[in-house]
Amino acid sequence: MSIPSYSAPAWLSKTAPALFVLLWSTGFIGAKYGLPHAEPFTFLLIRLALVATLLTLAALVGRARWPSLRQSGHLAVAGLLVHAVYLGGVFAAIAHGLPSGMTALIVGLQPLLTAALASRLLGEQVALRQWMGLGLGLVGVGMVVWRKLSLDADPTAFLFALAALLGITIGTLYQKRFCASSDLRTGTAVQYGVCCLALGAVALSSESMHVDWAPTFIFALGWLVLGLSVGAVFLLYLLIRQGQAAKVASLFYLTPPTTALMAWVLFDETLPPLALAGFVVVAIGVALARK
Repeated sequence: MSIPSYSAPAWLSKTAPALFVLLWSTGFIGAKYGLPHAEPFTFLLIRLALVATLLTLAALVGRARWPSLRQSGHLAVAGLLVHAVYLGGVFAAIAHGLPSGMTALIVGLQPLLTAALASRLLGEQVALRQWMGLGLGLVGVGMVVWRKLSLDADPTAFLFALAALLGITIGTLYQKRFCASSDLRTGTAVQYGVCCLALGAVALSSESMHVDWAPTFIFALGWLVLGLSVGAVFLLYLLIRQGQAAKVASLFYLTPPTTALMAWVLFDETLPPLALAGFVVVAIGVALARK
């Protein structure tokens, strides 16, 4: 039996935005723990291969409906953009020395870019109030990451961050336009499987693929597999199916402040007054964009 396109318990529909922000925000934390023990594309290859295996087993046990060949093609395109290009770009940018704050700010342009493209590609009407909220959200993100902004990095790192921005933006729009009817288990398994082929080719050609299987790496890998690649991604696809693309994209503004709070707790990073004020600005902006 397949999961209907918009089927979800009422409690999950109500809590999905908050759960998504919380889980998605741990991505940078997981990368910080895991990247010292493996090169970026090797790390992602192992992560996505484990997720593809788990979802395939879950689909077989649940007798889920597998997509047609044509639908698999659409899923492959969306998956490569959302997972391979976005995650690969973020991991590679950080690995090439781009500060996390600058990475967050570049990728933080996604809600504005999504709103601009959604109005043209999906025919969604973005109200002036929403544009104001999206603009405020970006300002708030800048306030949060201000101390970590720096242009002193390998130019290649900026290109990777830009690729990540385009990947997540175009990928989410493509997912909403062409993949809304697919079963989440089988559809996502197809996406991760295709991404494994792409990331495997990149890792084999550019990295040593050596992995230090330290406890820290195993913990980070396990969390990124279950918390991010299953939990957060399923919630993202559910939100895309149920809501306007610009409203869903606005949630990404909340991830840098949430990540900053996590880093404050886990790594004793400071939270200056400007960052705290940025939290408030982001919250107001997201509220306006989603009202």
